[in-house]
Formats: sequence, C-alpha cells, structure tokens
Amino acid sequence: MFAHLHTHTEYSELDGLSKISALAARAKSLGQESLTITDHGNLYGAVEFYRACQSEGIRPVLGMEAYVAPGDRQDRSAGREAASNSYHLVLLAQNQAGWRNLIQLSTRAHLEGFYYRPRVDRELLADYSEGIIVLSGCPSSELQRALQRDDLAEAQRVVEWYREVFDDRYYFEIQRHQELPQFEPQLRHTVSMARELGIPLVATQDAHYCEPGDHDAHDLLLCIGTNAVRTDEKRFRFDGEDFYLTSESYMLEQFADLPEAVTNTQLVAERCDVNLEFGRLRLPQPDIPEGMSALEHLTDLAFTGLAQRYGAPPESHRERLQYELHVIEETGFAEYFLIVMDFAHFARDRGIARAVRGSAAASLVLYCLDITDIDPMEYSLVFERFLNLERREMPDIDIDFCYERR
Repeated sequence: MFAHLHTHTEYSELDGLSKISALAARAKSLGQESLTITDHGNLYGAVEFYRACQSEGIRPVLGMEAYVAPGDRQDRSAGREAASNSYHLVLLAQNQAGWRNLIQLSTRAHLEGFYYRPRVDRELLADYSEGIIVLSGCPSSELQRALQRDDLAEAQRVVEWYREVFDDRYYFEIQRHQELPQFEPQLRHTVSMARELGIPLVATQDAHYCEPGDHDAHDLLLCIGTNAVRTDEKRFRFDGEDFYLTSESYMLEQFADLPEAVTNTQLVAERCDVNLEFGRLRLPQPDIPEGMSALEHLTDLAFTGLAQRYGAPPESHRERLQYELHVIEETGFAEYFLIVMDFAHFARDRGIARAVRGSAAASLVLYCLDITDIDPMEYSLVFERFLNLERREMPDIDIDFCYERR
C-alpha cells in the first residue's frame, strides 16, 4: 500500500510529532511496500526519510504538499489571513528530473513566494512540471474549495489547467476520516467528476502522527504551537482521532465503495522511482565553453594567467602549475575552482573589497586565476598544505568580502 503522509517532524510546522524512523518502522510492520512524505511547503525531512525507508526495505516516495498562491507568488498585497489561504497541492517526484524540479519548486517558494508561507504559483508549476506527479489535494486544495462552493465551472477550469500541464500525471485525491462526515458531499462530487473526466482516484490518509494512541500528544503539541489551551473551543484542532498511519485493510474498509482508489495508490507509488546518491560531492555547473571540460577550461585560464602574472615564466613555475592542475584533476575539484573564480571576479570587477587568507595563498592556480594576490613561488609556499592527494577533502578557500557590499 502507498500512504500519503504529512510527516511533521521537528523541521516542519506546528504539529511535529511523528519521527521519521518510527513512521518507516510502522509502515514496515503494517506490511506496506511504499511510504510517502509530503511535508507542508518544504523538503526538510526528505533525505532522512529516504534513508529510513531504505533501511526498512520499503520504497520511499518523495514529495511535498505545496502552498499554491491564488495569483502571483510574488504578490504580497494581501493581509496575513488572505495569505494563509493558499491552496494545498500534493507534488510527488516521479523520477530524477522530478526530484530536481521538486527542489527548484521548494527553493523558489521560499526565495520568491514566501509570504507567511513558502508559496509557488501556476507559473512555477508549469516551468518545473517535468517528472512531477500531482494529486489534486485535500479539502484546502483549489479543486476542493471550488467544489465546496458548488462552483462546478471553476472546478472544471482547475482540472483542465492541471491536465494540460501534467497530462496523465494528474490524479484526484480523496480522503475519508470517520469523524468528518461533512466532507462526504464533496467526496461524491469528486468521484462523479473523476468518472466523467476519466481521471483516476487516489485514496490517501492524512497522517500527522504515527500511532492511534498519539492523538492526545498531538493535540497538546498543537496547543503549544498555537499558544492555546485545550479548553478553548475556538482553537485550531483536528476533528477526529484517525490522523495516524493506517494499514491497507483499514483503507480498503474505509473505501469499500471505491476499492480502485486504494489500488491506485500502489500504482502511483510504482510510478515513482527516485535514487539519491550519497558520498559524492555535487556542485553547481560553472559556465564552460562548449566542447570543453571543466579541467580543460581551468587549464587554459591558469596558463593564460601564468603568462599575465610572470611574462616569460621560468620552467619551474610551469611545472608547479602543471602539478597543481594534476592534483586538482585527481581530486575532482576543477568545477569548484571555476565557481570560486566566478564570484571572486564578480567582486573584483565591481570594486568590492576582498581578501583571501589561509592556506589558499599557497596555490599558484589561484594566483594565476587572480583569486589571490600573493605569489606562492616568491615565498616558497607549500601547495600540499592547501590540497593534496593524501587527503581528498574540498580545499578551503577563505575569502573575506567588505561587509558593506557583500
């Protein structure tokens, strides 16, 4: 079975009760083959979740419950209450491209769309749609809010947009909690619309804590997060005690009239195949001329800089530069040097004061790239203090920038 989770860990919102390791262990004990994380507005728990699921031998499905701004994500004209009415939407990474796009969506939601909450909008969703599977969302989604208003024309427009952008990667999400019968009319609307339009249904469980007995602790945590007391009738609370990780048999019983919706959860999980590789350094790609590798480009720049620094350099300088480049090649840090050069030259060209300190001054490559201004050959500085083949750690290029303009 595939479960849709809001695993509010300590990284997340108000109700961070569930521990990822406990969720993975419970899913395993329930016989589930897959588990999904969809923290609100972020991916903070994704890597820990991935490792925990792998250790339990179950498939990790990486996702996020995004906040979607009703209009432009950069519009901050509305008040706090209006800003908090962003639509909810479940985004799942189908493959490596989808995982990269999910990261982009989370990042841009925080950097560009943050207004009380990290928000995306339709423009971002369209730009980063590749490899993303979309579930229409809970009662706070755009589709469900339209159905709550009985605005079927608007619901139709919402569906048409998402189908156009995501094609067969768009599903109708349905939930059924025992103590929330007020949502049954909406569910019937959703089912009717799904059958009319040929959109698959997916049954999910809104799981905010791990075990059935965690309800009271979760409720207390909500009180702490909202600065409220339990006797307050108007406080934010969860109506019901079944917001925990459930079994397949429980879901089949809940959706006895819609068994295909439970089956589809497994089909969605099987579509999602993301592999996270650890123990390998990943850096942004610097600008490199077409047809050249990072090392070739670095070598060209370094020897050009050698001529500019020394005019007609002695052979000892050429040998030292070639040796340093060999070490950089063997340790795989060519991209790193180009990236540092990029922001060092950005500061230089704009008159932003900068200074390099520490062992980086021992590198002739950095001197030839005009990153440092100390001639390591004149002072017989030892390159191996900065980078060597015996300790293949990322070299530390300490650069101080003027605090007024950095």
